[in-house]
Amino acid sequence: MRLILASSSQRRLDLLARIGVVPDAVHSPDIDESPLKGELPRAYALRLAEEKARAVPHDPGTIVIAGDTTIALGRRILPPAETEETQRNLLGLLSGRRHRALSAICVIDREGRARTRLADTIVTFKRLSAAEIDLYVACGEGLGKAGGYAIQGRAEALIRSLSGSHSGVVGLPLFETRALLEAAGYPFG
Repeated sequence: MRLILASSSQRRLDLLARIGVVPDAVHSPDIDESPLKGELPRAYALRLAEEKARAVPHDPGTIVIAGDTTIALGRRILPPAETEETQRNLLGLLSGRRHRALSAICVIDREGRARTRLADTIVTFKRLSAAEIDLYVACGEGLGKAGGYAIQGRAEALIRSLSGSHSGVVGLPLFETRALLEAAGYPFG
């Protein structure tokens, strides 16, 4: 049975390996990730995960898995940090506040049915000084990441509390992922 990971994320490959899953192929989905007008963060994350799964070519009988991690501050969807300036602004917004890391998973089974799950994790940053933000931005690990940080790196030392799925914040909630793969008939051995 073939399994395709619809992602260009090395983090997702590494996380799948933690539960003994090695995809047969990895394809990077090409979709528009812009939020729809009035779209709320949960719906956005679930929609992107399913669109990514459906966007990669696959043969019938193949299982496809895709994910999306969205950082939400209230009803606001925070973008990935594409520049250092954006990253500074994002970290300033998150400083001393709680936010949600919404990690959606979509698995398309061998019959073409899509199943989705969402891990909702509450993350609280400590109050960050300008110097702490500058030091974190200078390390470079948060560029390109949703919300401007990578919890699996130096940012973990800036997190005061986390309630939910740590692996979900990294990029793939392993509990939900395993459940969806089992439901799709993936053979865990």
